[in-house]
Amino acid sequence: MGTDAATDSADASVTVMVVDDHPMWRDGVARDLDARGFRVVATADGVRSATARARATSPQVVVMDMDLGDGTGAEGTASVLAVSPDSRVLVLSASAERDDVLGAVKAGATGYLVKSASIDDLVSAVQATSRGDAVFTPGLAGLVLGEYRRMAAAPTAAEPPPVLTERETEVLRMVAKGLSAKQIGTRLSISHRTVENHVQATLRKLHLANRVELTRWALEQGLQ
Repeated sequence: MGTDAATDSADASVTVMVVDDHPMWRDGVARDLDARGFRVVATADGVRSATARARATSPQVVVMDMDLGDGTGAEGTASVLAVSPDSRVLVLSASAERDDVLGAVKAGATGYLVKSASIDDLVSAVQATSRGDAVFTPGLAGLVLGEYRRMAAAPTAAEPPPVLTERETEVLRMVAKGLSAKQIGTRLSISHRTVENHVQATLRKLHLANRVELTRWALEQGLQ
């Protein structure tokens, strides 16, 4: 992405993390955003690295690709928001496929741009995302709105209650007690990454966004 000096500089107080598994694209986006005045606090190439760096830096905006080496952008979005719930995710992807767009939004993304967007569009989108505004490439907003209207109009079918594995329930009890992934891993003799995997799986099954909601759900169910 090139730089147009005519565009106003961004607010330097807005912190950004760029997540993309292609180094040249990732570094180029980071350089462009830095040149426009954003403070790029981290870059990452996948779900795991993005999660770790989001936990460490708590960026205001995460610019997230949909095709990552160790997972999808939707998985990356959910994982990042689980450890940094105040962050907002703006997807920047080559894909404008319906399933990708809806998957990202359902995982918690605030907006979705395709990679054909100009640097000016990206700068404006990052600024808007930092304020909590939803930003979409033209045509995609209608797709998302249409899906939510369809869901609202559809007759509600009773969903079967989520079924957690014995290990997921065990981990959830400890999360509810406020133990960290490292502490849980030590008690169960498993790695903290395995603990995080169980937590993410449980979040997906329960359709919850982060550990705060997970803890509340566990307490409501009497899992202490």
